[in-house]
Amino acid sequence: MSEAAVTTRSAKPVDVAVGILMRPNGDVLLGQRPDGKPYAGYWEFPGGKVEPDEDIFHALQREFVEELGIKVLSGAPWCCVEHVYEHAHVRLYFYICREWEGEPQSLEGQAFAWQGGYSVSPLLPATIPLLEWLDRVRFT
Repeated sequence: MSEAAVTTRSAKPVDVAVGILMRPNGDVLLGQRPDGKPYAGYWEFPGGKVEPDEDIFHALQREFVEELGIKVLSGAPWCCVEHVYEHAHVRLYFYICREWEGEPQSLEGQAFAWQGGYSVSPLLPATIPLLEWLDRVRFT
C-alpha cells in the first residue's frame, strides 16, 4: 500500500451532506461528476462538503442551491456511511428529500437524470449499496 493511501485511510473523514431527491413515484435524482473532479463521469446523489460550524442539513440546502438551483424545504435523515476512496475518506450523511421548490438545473455543468431503474453508469462506489438499500425503503 502506498504512503498516500495509508495517510488517506488514517485521516479524519470529511463530512458530506447528500440529498436523495425523491419524486412521488419513487424516482430519484442522480448527478454525474464533472470533469476535473475525482471520479469524473461517475453518477452519484448530489451534495457536498459540510463547512466548519455548519449544520449538515443547512449544508445540504446550500449545496442544492449552488449546484441545482433548487430550495430543499425538508429532509429526513436516513443514514450515515463512511467510505474510503484513494483521494479522500468521507462520512456521507444522507437525507431523503420529498419537498423542494424549483426544477433542478445544471448550474455547474453536470449532467443529471431522474432514475427509477438506475440505468446510468458508472455509479460512484459509495452510491451502489445506497441504491440497493433505497430500493427496499423507496415507497415507505
